[in-house]
Amino acid sequence: MGAKLAADRFDLADRELFRARLHACGESLRRMLAERRFDGPRESIGLEVELSLADRDGAPRMVNDAVLARMATRDFQTELGQFTLEFNMTPRTLAGRVLDDLAEELRIAFGYADAVAGEFDANIVMIGVLPTVTGDELAPTSLSQVDRYMMLNDQILAARGESIKVELAGAETLERSFDSIAPESICTSVQFHLQVTQDRFADFWNAAQCVTAAQIAVGANSPFVFGTQLWQETRPPFFLQATDSRPPELAAQGVRPRTWFGERWIDSVTDLFEENLRYFPALLPLCDEEDPLAVLAAGGIPRLPELGLHNGTVYRWNRPVYAVADGVPHLRVENRVLPTGPTATDTVANAAFYYGLVRALADQERPVWHRLPFAAAEENFHTACRQGIDAELSWPDPSGDGLLTLPAPRLIEETLLPLAAAGLDAYGIPAADRDHYLSVIAERCRRRITGAGWQTLIYHQEVANGADRRTALSRLVNRYCELARTDAPVHSWPTGI
Repeated sequence: MGAKLAADRFDLADRELFRARLHACGESLRRMLAERRFDGPRESIGLEVELSLADRDGAPRMVNDAVLARMATRDFQTELGQFTLEFNMTPRTLAGRVLDDLAEELRIAFGYADAVAGEFDANIVMIGVLPTVTGDELAPTSLSQVDRYMMLNDQILAARGESIKVELAGAETLERSFDSIAPESICTSVQFHLQVTQDRFADFWNAAQCVTAAQIAVGANSPFVFGTQLWQETRPPFFLQATDSRPPELAAQGVRPRTWFGERWIDSVTDLFEENLRYFPALLPLCDEEDPLAVLAAGGIPRLPELGLHNGTVYRWNRPVYAVADGVPHLRVENRVLPTGPTATDTVANAAFYYGLVRALADQERPVWHRLPFAAAEENFHTACRQGIDAELSWPDPSGDGLLTLPAPRLIEETLLPLAAAGLDAYGIPAADRDHYLSVIAERCRRRITGAGWQTLIYHQEVANGADRRTALSRLVNRYCELARTDAPVHSWPTGI
């Protein structure tokens, strides 16, 4: 969630000064692009994985501070809620045996976190939304005691001017109101980072936008919110409402939400940062001492702290990232689409599918985004969230200029998996590793099962056997944890109880 900040009250001049600094950051970025200051191709990747903590009954356990204090590593950090953690993997090159390396590191990290959490009567749960959260636990006091979270809460509530309302209709209907952004904390995700060159950034970002629906269709893992069965992947629409700083009147006027898919294909990374400045008021208008234009004029590389801070409060599903490492600036696409879990193997399979697919699409001579309307890509995303593996998605007709509507499993198996394999080949991934992890995606398609599908099957079996909702969800979470510890991919989990 970003660097620690000192809480303070903002006066009337703070936002004007911050806006001016954002303009200076934007101009610095444009100059660096024009001067080709950015790091060359390294094909570097990184993963962030958010995790839930649950007690023996599967309910949220508010002990992240204690767990982190006991850990002998800084790879884990706080997340928004006191029952969540974040694991950050060291960046590495996307080549060779990197997929197996990722899986092994994840298995070790999850096992270690689970063991430490066990000292505080908690289990690690790799899931998109912990289904046993009732909502009653989500008071402002449930937020991790980090200044950034406190400030963000205060600023979103001040901008909205009223309580946050969540209204969703799926298999069941949910309507709740909250006096803080604490509900956001139930949403745990995995983020895939990919460093790209400045010339290829737009291609990779556009490609990432094209594949979000397929990612969700085959990776859905959040069918329950507050024990209510909603969409196959409810986390995105719920997150949008939980972070919405707009009162209803501004939403009715078409003011953009801070969580959004976007509205157009791009030609440059600057398109996205300019949209951030144009459309979104600062939530955290804290200015750094750095003068980015002065640093640049002196031959240095600016950190652009205001640009990074503001960008961190605009929750794009594919977010641009500017960063400086060892004195050299670089650009990344941060893919924030997928929920956490269910296992390390599933996570790496999702990563292999994503990284290979965006590489193949970015390399095509006739890009998909020249043939797929942006509105169709966005509708695909929402359809996949609602229906998961049963979604029907639009995709360009390879034999013409129109669009086909295909069942997600067919589109993925016949078109997207071969592209992902070609993309992984281009990165130099061994065929055995490529086939192993992409076969996990293929099996989910063949068996029509995802984490979300498994959860709903088990829940309804428990209810059919006489369990009430709370008991069924508790048993679901405990069974989920048992199977996740085996690291067997979710498509192979038993669906009977």
